[in-house]
Amino acid sequence: MARINKTIELLEQNQPVHYITTSEFTYENGRALAQTWADIIRLNLEHAPFNMTAVGEFMKGLVDGGPTKSGHKTPTVFAELPTDATNRDVMLANAWMVKQVLAQGVHGILLCHAESAEAVKVFIEACRYSFVKLGLEKGLAQGRRGHGGQDIAAPVWGIDPEKYLYKADVWPLNPEGELMMGVKIENTRCLQELKEILAVPGLSYAEWGPGDMGMSLGYPVQHDPPYPAEMMAIREEVKNVCFDNDLYFLNQVHHDDFEQMLDEGVMICKPEDEEVAAKCRKKTGRQMPW
Repeated sequence: MARINKTIELLEQNQPVHYITTSEFTYENGRALAQTWADIIRLNLEHAPFNMTAVGEFMKGLVDGGPTKSGHKTPTVFAELPTDATNRDVMLANAWMVKQVLAQGVHGILLCHAESAEAVKVFIEACRYSFVKLGLEKGLAQGRRGHGGQDIAAPVWGIDPEKYLYKADVWPLNPEGELMMGVKIENTRCLQELKEILAVPGLSYAEWGPGDMGMSLGYPVQHDPPYPAEMMAIREEVKNVCFDNDLYFLNQVHHDDFEQMLDEGVMICKPEDEEVAAKCRKKTGRQMPW
């Protein structure tokens, strides 16, 4: 095990990763998902209750049910926050969510409705400790994450609290970091600052959020393909700006398009099912077990 975060280890090997989503934050579900076929477990805190006691129990279950077959203490865990990145003030007011969820030992965060580059900067700053200097020369301000949460998160990662302080930074801005931060470009307002948003230092991935993007264009049930031409044009734009900024692109992957998605460069996959993930892994010659 070269990394705490299994997803970073795979991406550094140029291997796509696959995720599942859960809204059941219990010890029992954590223990059951500790041996999931997925590389990433995405916690749906956008629509499920923002209950950190429950998330903490889920993470304990993951630890007790582990390690993974790959030797990692747990699968990677991303938390999808309920706040939107509407503007700087909104993100400042809701930065407490970032601190709370990172303290539970998650390995990354997905920020919904990223409409403002300034809001995304605050988001990244909220993920980082104030002593970290790397990245300040790129326009980020001093980190906003405070002392204390490391005592809860470190045991989940299987390291001591002092080591956690240095490892809990954003990758790949910090090559030694173990946290991955992403954004959802999921409405037409997000497109107004798309290039500026995806250029914020500290991000590692983004998605185009077809469900909400479709709604913002007048298609209330257009979450899954086939998509109208205007949605496909937006997807292409978001994907290209991701690649321009060396960000990974997150997208759905199905039985009938998995080869196309991999050929396009999709590296963070929402597979239709376990069989699709297996097909992807076979195509890319993956060696690391689940």
